[in-house]
Amino acid sequence: MSFTRWLRRLAPLMVCLLLLVTACTSAPSKYDQVQEDTTGFGSPAAVDKKAEKGGTFNQFFPDSQEGYTVTPYQEKKGFAEYKLEQSGKTLAMLTISDTTSLPAAAEKYTSATESIDGFPAVDQGTTGTGLLVNGRYQVKVLSRDPAFAKADRVAWLQKFDLKGLAELKGAITPAGKAAALSRPPAKPVASAQTKAPNTALVPAQSAPSAAPKAPDTVVTPAKPAIKAPPAPSTDPILQSAS
Repeated sequence: MSFTRWLRRLAPLMVCLLLLVTACTSAPSKYDQVQEDTTGFGSPAAVDKKAEKGGTFNQFFPDSQEGYTVTPYQEKKGFAEYKLEQSGKTLAMLTISDTTSLPAAAEKYTSATESIDGFPAVDQGTTGTGLLVNGRYQVKVLSRDPAFAKADRVAWLQKFDLKGLAELKGAITPAGKAAALSRPPAKPVASAQTKAPNTALVPAQSAPSAAPKAPDTVVTPAKPAIKAPPAPSTDPILQSAS
């Protein structure tokens, strides 16, 4: 009797458990679908092997300023994110990402009609503003407070070291070539000629000075000599003839 009583009590519980297991196995979660899409045959890797390390971008973020605190929040390959706070309140998120892994992110800048410091810029919804550096690196400011408007986002985009970021030797992705045409002209690069080794300069010996030139003398033509009269002859014969 006791065994039959326990079976009656466990039956509803086992039915509920069976229904729960069936529901979980029949409806795949959204994470299962993402995994299937990214691991299918021929699907690209989530992060391109050529993407910059996230730590490379840290040097280009703005520093904390009076009244504002900028702190690291997230870092991974091809991406770095910082948090902008004021009085303990999060105002915005600052990000730098390498679009090598996501070429579509760079494509939207090909039709940009605005620019910030010479770099193509676009709005992303009503809470985000981004720009593209070197046709590859996307810099964004995302508002987390309604009072943090577009003008604030633009101001903080200008606080990034955009020139330094543009000097990274990243290859321009095909999707970003058109956008790269809008970036400011590169600084002229000095010719990479091999510099000749420094040689000691030996002062050239000065040639001995020429002897002082004698002053020019005026040559006076010699006067013709005055012919003396002939001496009187002492010959008696000639004297008598004269």
